[in-house]
Amino acid sequence: MAITDELEYLKSLVTQLQSKITTLEEKAKASVAPKKTPAQQLRTILIGPPGAGKGTQAPRIRDEFCVCHLATGDMLREQVAQKTPLGKKAKKIMDAGGLVSDDIMVHMIKDQLEHNKACKNGYVVPLPRVAVTEQNSVPRVLPPDTLPPRVCRSFVLDGFPRTVPQAEKLDSMLADRKEKLDSVVELEIPDQLLISRITGRLIHPSSGRTYHKEFQPPKKVMTDDVTGEPLIQRSDDNIDTLTKRLKSFHTQTGPVVQYYKDKGLWRRIDATQAPSVVWDNLRQVFIAAHQQGKGKSS
Repeated sequence: MAITDELEYLKSLVTQLQSKITTLEEKAKASVAPKKTPAQQLRTILIGPPGAGKGTQAPRIRDEFCVCHLATGDMLREQVAQKTPLGKKAKKIMDAGGLVSDDIMVHMIKDQLEHNKACKNGYVVPLPRVAVTEQNSVPRVLPPDTLPPRVCRSFVLDGFPRTVPQAEKLDSMLADRKEKLDSVVELEIPDQLLISRITGRLIHPSSGRTYHKEFQPPKKVMTDDVTGEPLIQRSDDNIDTLTKRLKSFHTQTGPVVQYYKDKGLWRRIDATQAPSVVWDNLRQVFIAAHQQGKGKSS
């Protein structure tokens, strides 16, 4: 083959390769989901008295929707144990017999949203298995594991806010981050049924997994199904303490529920139903909120 013929042949191969790369690039671009806007994220609050099922449903929300579960009680204990600046402030107040301020609690939530990897990795947006970049004007295909993830921040908040001022401070913090809530779900259940639920509740301390002596017993008595570690029953899970806690909950929560009703965010779910039915109802709420946000952003 003459040099000129070989050169023409190679040019033809380059042209075919360039055409193939262009085709792959168009397919890659088409397969990337559009970037989600803040209104499309799952940012929700679970409201409900102790024993309503928040501890059962929140991990399912976390796993199904790839969000971080922010239980404010757990966050507070973790910050104190780790002796963070916020934890030290909180411990000083608690040691003096005071209540941790709203500002400290909101800062703890903000700290989690900014540093908790689970919060940053909510709703991972799928990327194409092939991407094309240009380096020295020569197209090259990158392997999938080198592609930067596109992520959107999402969370389910449990145990906060408990007062209207707390709700207002939370809204303000989220607004500063150009974010907002898309739903507030209240799990409703009669007090008498709650008391029967809670007095039989068993907890795995390190994970927060919950069981019930009657309704959802562990496979082995007083033993966590996953780790084999012992379960505990909280000392305050008794009728007298629960009655006081429920009275306090209803007094505090009424105005908060009304606050979110006025904003059009409140949704009610009957928590007397089986956990699987409650879960199906929760999913419907979140999917509807997602679609509503999508419509507003289009």
